Amino acid sequence: MLTKCVECKLQISDKALACPHCGYPLHPNPVAQKRPRKNNRRKALPNGFGQISEIKGRNLRKPFRAMVTVGKNSSGRPIARPLKPESYFSTYNDAYAALVEYNRNPYDLSPSITLKQLYEKWSKVYFESLKSDSSSRTVSSAWAYCSSVYNMRVSDIRARHIKGCMDEGTVTVKGIEKHPTSGIKVRIKSIFNLLLDYALEYELVYKNYARTFNISNDIIQEKEEARRGHMPFTNEEMDALWKYKDNTKEYVDVVLIQCYSGWRPQELGLIRLDKVDLSAWTFAGGMKTEAGKNRTVPIHSRIRPLVERRYKEAVELGSDFLINGIDSSIHRGTLTFSYEKYKSRFTKLRDSLRLNPQHRPHDGRMHFITMAKKYGVDEYAIKYIVGHSISDITEKIYTQREFDWLKTEMEKIETAM
Repeated sequence: MLTKCVECKLQISDKALACPHCGYPLHPNPVAQKRPRKNNRRKALPNGFGQISEIKGRNLRKPFRAMVTVGKNSSGRPIARPLKPESYFSTYNDAYAALVEYNRNPYDLSPSITLKQLYEKWSKVYFESLKSDSSSRTVSSAWAYCSSVYNMRVSDIRARHIKGCMDEGTVTVKGIEKHPTSGIKVRIKSIFNLLLDYALEYELVYKNYARTFNISNDIIQEKEEARRGHMPFTNEEMDALWKYKDNTKEYVDVVLIQCYSGWRPQELGLIRLDKVDLSAWTFAGGMKTEAGKNRTVPIHSRIRPLVERRYKEAVELGSDFLINGIDSSIHRGTLTFSYEKYKSRFTKLRDSLRLNPQHRPHDGRMHFITMAKKYGVDEYAIKYIVGHSISDITEKIYTQREFDWLKTEMEKIETAM
């Protein structure tokens, strides 16, 4: 844009600093604006925080490597290892942020860590992946047999130590020394498989010795025999149970409820009161598998009075659950009817009624399945009721069953016991 010089009145550009005709200054010299200097200084790392190094001379997409301090050597110099699970970053600041996050909650492990310390770190992560608290308790109970190696360094563990836990491990319960069953031995082996895989990932060991040997055939056979050990009650035993059905203190009625419904022992204690419908005569609950969870089971006509009595008792106790542990010498301040409480009462009942000493808490469920098959209950009805998975695609996906059909099939068992 053109304007006039105030001195010579000739046209000039409004951008000119001085008149090109007479030299008259039009604008004062602008003050050169200083640009803020870039602060290229990198954030300093505190002692013991870790290290960040830039790999030069190579065309790397992520040239900055982050290292964490895991201890000191004999001369006092820090021992550094690559940050896990990612060690390389695009920028220095990205590497710094990763170290900040690591130091906020360190997840790397020291080479001198003990098995007990490793288990505590591993189980915290592993238990979050499990679907139920009972699975966590199962792992914890098996780990209790491994106390002989708790204080060993992870790097020193060998196959013989693991086998020692399986063969010679003990726990003391109420003053009684217990040795691992075949099932617990298998579980101990599984724990060490996973635990040392975890150690291998963090370079605490160079070999997973738990995976260098297999479970012996004797243990497998023992476990299979134990699994096949469930047995139904005889007619004489069922007569004895029905004779004392009103003895709620010894939980005879709870065993009978199991015999006519097929619930697992622990599932019985988890049936919520709001899942019991005394007008439609159904109760819902379940656990362990997808097929077993949240299943609705018809209440057989023979056990309806027993269920109703337990329902009223729960209401009076102010409990949220149908079956409660009301024996003060056992429940220790809580009404929750756990598997341990069921097992304790079942064992006491079995001995007092002189039932077969080989009976175990799951035998009521076994009895239901046995009698259902004997009296012609539909195969799929049995699976729906007890929570077994159905592999037949037509039945599982395309067949819609009315609930009244389940009730009809359930009542076939009426003359069985």
